[in-house]
Amino acid sequence: MPSRMPDAEARPVRVPPTGKPPLSSRMMRATWRRLPAKRHEVGWEPALEVPAADGSPLLTDHYFPRAEGDFPTLLVRSPYGRGLPWSPMYGLLFAEQGFHVVLQSCRGTGGSGGAFDLWRNEAADGRATVSWLREQPWFDGTLGTVGPSYLGYVQWALALDPPPELRAMVVQVGLHDPYALFHADGALRLENALAVGAGMTYQHQGMAPFLRATLRLQRRLRDVTMAQPLRGAYASALGGEVPWLDEVMTHPDPKDTYWHGASLAEAAEGLGVPTALITGWHDVLADQTFEQYDRLRRAGCETALLVGPWTHASALQQGWPEVFAESLAWLRAHLCADPSGLRPTAVRVHIGGENTWRDLEDWPPPLAATPWYPSPDGHLMQQAPTDSAPLTTFRYDPADPTPSLGGPLLSRTAGPRDNGPLEARDDVLTFTGPPLTEPVDILGPVSARLTISTDTGYADVFTRLCDVDPQGRSVNICDGLGRLRTTGEAPSRITVPMSSTAHRFPAGHRIRWQISGGAHPRYARASGTGRSPADATTFVPVCITLHTDSALIIPRPSPTSATPPPSPPPPPVPRPRP
Repeated sequence: MPSRMPDAEARPVRVPPTGKPPLSSRMMRATWRRLPAKRHEVGWEPALEVPAADGSPLLTDHYFPRAEGDFPTLLVRSPYGRGLPWSPMYGLLFAEQGFHVVLQSCRGTGGSGGAFDLWRNEAADGRATVSWLREQPWFDGTLGTVGPSYLGYVQWALALDPPPELRAMVVQVGLHDPYALFHADGALRLENALAVGAGMTYQHQGMAPFLRATLRLQRRLRDVTMAQPLRGAYASALGGEVPWLDEVMTHPDPKDTYWHGASLAEAAEGLGVPTALITGWHDVLADQTFEQYDRLRRAGCETALLVGPWTHASALQQGWPEVFAESLAWLRAHLCADPSGLRPTAVRVHIGGENTWRDLEDWPPPLAATPWYPSPDGHLMQQAPTDSAPLTTFRYDPADPTPSLGGPLLSRTAGPRDNGPLEARDDVLTFTGPPLTEPVDILGPVSARLTISTDTGYADVFTRLCDVDPQGRSVNICDGLGRLRTTGEAPSRITVPMSSTAHRFPAGHRIRWQISGGAHPRYARASGTGRSPADATTFVPVCITLHTDSALIIPRPSPTSATPPPSPPPPPVPRPRP
């Protein structure tokens, strides 16, 4: 085991002089249920100054067990401040369980020096922090990382060149590719951009400023998202200009030099650090998590995947007992040599429609892709058409853009929703299968194979899978958006990824395929001219024609692989040993 100095084992490890953790953190901790009993009282050293790679002071809080002896260290680096909820969720809870926790504000945030840059400083500053850790008398040479969202991004940044002390990572609803957070096939993920802009600008200032900014953005959301052009329109809602937000909104091409170095996908390709991944079926970063898992598995890295019935936010709220249990078990196994809390398989997923958990050996499991085809009378059927004739046409009007409803969002409206109001619109097509005579399971990536023609040559196409119950209530399962560039009215063929899911359609339910010209303001409305929405000032309606050979591709468990029985609920975190 790497150590901080040659004679580390010969020197007693003493508890640093300190006070109790913040009262607000202790009060929030007292409200949580279904969490393990604490093993240790917790001490707190606030606002330590750790030099960044450029020498700027990075303000850092140290939480630790108030007990003699060696304990592993967890590094948590955040651009969102070190107060609520990060202090109780990471500092207090993990220190209670026997870890030193180093909770640090990224450069230019939370009182740390220097200027914040959305991604360019994290690798260097992470390495600088590890160098500082090596000099601390309480650091025993065993390091793990944990955290959600951008706190996952900084973990991947450190993993680009992992220090020898790094023994485990837990990436919760985590980011590795900023471009994919802000753009989909060149379409601007407008609501994400605005929500991240508010979060990055205000959350590190405290809960009150962040709440005020969020409410102001909600009040002004329509004016901002319907502005012509979009560039700079957010300033009134966010209280001023945010230079990096302008940059991400106006660079829709992933090959633009602006995005060079932003994606940390390569960190997973040769990684040997055991890594646990956690996401939800309606998490905005779910697809990034599945990509991380695939890269880690192909690299031969020990990894685990937990996917719950969560959004980006609810994974850390309603899902926190399961997320914390998974994280703690992984860290204990790889930092404390205690594998008692690990589950027997690499993958555990929540099955929607059945409300059970299922253990799997891998993700996705062996699959058989099943196409379902639209018919002129609005039915969805498995019989393939004999030609590619035009099927039906609808009109997308950017002056009255098709609204977004539920799905993977950063807002409180995320997740499964009743799609009835959306499907009642004239600019939304629906194709519905017959009532199922037996349950249908789908596990894996869903996609749409579309043959489309338009009258302007430019269009976005939003496609969604829904579950319709016997009462006619239609609930979204997964979806995706693709962009079309056609020549005149000649049809174009595109495949639109619709993310992944694990869902059971019960007997009596029906499978529905929904198609429209957008989902606003989740995605910036298409101009109809091909001009970037950030700069477009002219918007024209588009007539979109769907052809008969279009298909919804549903992943069914392979007939050659047996479907395992449902798993029991995730096990609780192991209780303290006597």
